[in-house]
Amino acid sequence: MASDHIYRAQTVGSLLRPPELKQARADLDAGRIDPLSFKRIEDRAVDEALALQERAGLDIVSDGEMRRAHFTGPLSEVVAGMDSVRAPVQHWHGGGEGEEPTYAHVRAVTGKLRRLRSLAAEEFVYLRARTQKPIKATLPSPLMMQTFWSPEHSPAAYSDPFELFADAAAILREEARELVSLGCGFIQVDAPDIGFLVDESVRESLAGRGIDPGRMLGEGIEIINSVADVPGAQFAIHLCKGNREGHWLAAGGYGAISKQVFPRLRRFHVLLLEYDDERSGGFEPLADVPTDKTVVLGLVSTKRAQVESPTELLGRIEQAAEYFPRDQLALSPQCGFASVMAGNPIAPKVQERKLHVVAEVARAAWP
Repeated sequence: MASDHIYRAQTVGSLLRPPELKQARADLDAGRIDPLSFKRIEDRAVDEALALQERAGLDIVSDGEMRRAHFTGPLSEVVAGMDSVRAPVQHWHGGGEGEEPTYAHVRAVTGKLRRLRSLAAEEFVYLRARTQKPIKATLPSPLMMQTFWSPEHSPAAYSDPFELFADAAAILREEARELVSLGCGFIQVDAPDIGFLVDESVRESLAGRGIDPGRMLGEGIEIINSVADVPGAQFAIHLCKGNREGHWLAAGGYGAISKQVFPRLRRFHVLLLEYDDERSGGFEPLADVPTDKTVVLGLVSTKRAQVESPTELLGRIEQAAEYFPRDQLALSPQCGFASVMAGNPIAPKVQERKLHVVAEVARAAWP
């Protein structure tokens, strides 16, 4: 296993994309610029994301997921077997006043998945050459392919959605092996698919699409574990309740799943848990986390512009320590700032201040 060093001040992964990168991606898609020109703009965005994290004083950095349109990019953007079709609508919540939006997924699995290239390796190799800090590589959970599962279009390739998840896991395991061979020592799997299951309405929605929530909490956990069946790296898993342009998909405390999930994440050394508001529930479920793991408390919101009080954050860390060893805790935002290209409704200067607060509070809590 890689070093079990605790990175007290962490990012989750994605950062706000600069306007010029968003425009460049649109220009590339429209054929107005060539791939080399686009890559140079993309590289500059990664450089800026790295500089931001280093200024903030984080202990481990990512590339900000600048090369992805969506956090699932290592699956959804670089595999064959998906086409544009009308897929089920998901209802997202929160994000301020007015009507809550719905987002219709327009891509679905229509054929067997096949890896075309490695997106994560490109991300890691570029960043490796530009920083001496530890690097976090992020991969989506294989169960996130439920987003692209269509009862109408997918069964021709996969009669059972869990066969799709297993194929996705095999692709991601190959990604993890390649990352380790390139020198990556910390790999995070983003698994909102498990976090969603705290909410009964989301469970009902999944069941209505032919995806058994009970199997996700059983067979699904083993499929996720299989991604981390790779020696040489410290593996982390991030469990949240949805994060899209400031909106969320599920609500509820981890107590609904903690006894089923936390002890069975055998191959993961670090758990990153969303705890930014009352929707996340209390800290009591932390008692179900095995004490040989690290828990990263996602206390800083990426959905709201208000910057958290360091005093209040320190108090919440002490509350969490009533249920899990304090010296095995760390701090992060509750999710990425831009799980999708559009990003959350937070100004770049607020994003930077929130990252500074993460680092400042971590240094005060664990001097």
